[in-house]
Amino acid sequence: MMNFLIQPILLLSFTVAYQQEPLGEYWGTAERESQYYRMVDVPLAEELAIEAGSFEVMPDGKQLAIATRRGDILLADGVFQKYPQPTFKTFASGLDEVFGMAYREGSFWVTQQTETTRITDSNQDGKADQFETLSDAWGFRHYHEFSFGSKPDADGNIWVALCLSKSYHSDAPFRGWCVKITPDGKTIPVCSGIRSPCGIGPNEHDVMFYAESQGPWNGSCSLKVLQPGGFMGHPVSFNWYDLVPEMEKPTVEPNTPSRLETERQRVKELVPYAVVFPYKRMGRSISGFVVDRTGGKFGPFENQIFIGDFSLGVVMRATTEKINGVWQGACYPFREGFATGLLAVQFTPNGNLIAGGTNRGWPVRGPKAYAIQRLDWTGLTPFEIKQVQVTPKGFRLEFTLPVNRELAAQPENYQLGTFTHIYQQGYGSPEVDQTKPTATAATVSADGLSVLLEVPDRVKGHVHEFYLGKIMSSKGEHLLHPDAYYTLNEIPE
Repeated sequence: MMNFLIQPILLLSFTVAYQQEPLGEYWGTAERESQYYRMVDVPLAEELAIEAGSFEVMPDGKQLAIATRRGDILLADGVFQKYPQPTFKTFASGLDEVFGMAYREGSFWVTQQTETTRITDSNQDGKADQFETLSDAWGFRHYHEFSFGSKPDADGNIWVALCLSKSYHSDAPFRGWCVKITPDGKTIPVCSGIRSPCGIGPNEHDVMFYAESQGPWNGSCSLKVLQPGGFMGHPVSFNWYDLVPEMEKPTVEPNTPSRLETERQRVKELVPYAVVFPYKRMGRSISGFVVDRTGGKFGPFENQIFIGDFSLGVVMRATTEKINGVWQGACYPFREGFATGLLAVQFTPNGNLIAGGTNRGWPVRGPKAYAIQRLDWTGLTPFEIKQVQVTPKGFRLEFTLPVNRELAAQPENYQLGTFTHIYQQGYGSPEVDQTKPTATAATVSADGLSVLLEVPDRVKGHVHEFYLGKIMSSKGEHLLHPDAYYTLNEIPE
């Protein structure tokens, strides 16, 4: 993302060129989605220009902390009310592009462009007065060098995903890496090969993942596991292995052009995409994500990942599983129609989903320069593909409501396709190597909530797309979103 305040002329010319490529078609489901998930606008004070980069719910369960791209930390009261009329007060300012924030032990732990910082109000007057650098082990030389920090893991560590200097360059130490910051400030390099992250945190199994953007060596956006010692796919950051003598540098670099599945056999450190988000159909700049731990307050998707998209202003779902030691999973449409580009999402104590961001730096869908909005579940359960999982013979499809058993038992009602991307140094990739698998059997569970689909001609390394437009619920409802996309890295024994 490009900082308008730093590069106004360059941004203008880049935006004009970028806008020549359509952002992508709408799903066309916003009206139906609103029956199940109501979108509530959070009024913002215009003089504050709140471009949210990260959120944190305060310990009292009443205040929402908002960290911004402009370098402020704001405390907001009233955001969680049914009809929000919030008030804001500035806790800290003078920071730089805050894309990671947590509150613990009486302090904020934030990640900004150049460092991870502990910020404290030591005299209890409601404003920060103590700023301590926990780590600034990485370099900063270019406006594109964003830094995204997680909330603390179970051991209190903050994981930081570091954007490259530019799409093809790593001009400062550890740009294109993930590092882990311990509570006492020790910096531990984790893995290389990152391009342009825009979100970092645990998946539903409490394993650390990050959101990667489409670009060089990345044919589409994806969720990837931050595997210690792993290589995320972009080799330009290999030069910083000299700073980590205890970590083995890959001895083989990937070929270009190639396929990721092919290069996995050559480069043993290469970590495949866990969940690929088909470009434009499922976002084009995926961003912050959070797992639903609301205990059912947000509907039937507990323990699933909810992830935003900066360009299209949508929220999507994702699920992951580990097969043969490799992470993979699926993504699903969820809710479109947000007012601006989304950077951060956060669940509230009431079980609602806060989403916010800005349009600064890239063309985005939506009429507002910045916004914070909230999704409230209405209590009605949509008929959806709840999740897709792989089986030895095919896939298991789970639904939120019982299916029409007669329709669901007909394998011809499941339209399938596969594709992959060119794994290459060039920017992005078309969808290539398409195939058309055929479902040969469909077995409906006794409760009607799942179907075992036999698919003998699956393709490892491909995204498997499902279109279930002919499947209906037992009460005659069409699926709210008939699409799902499963990234098949491994097939179970």
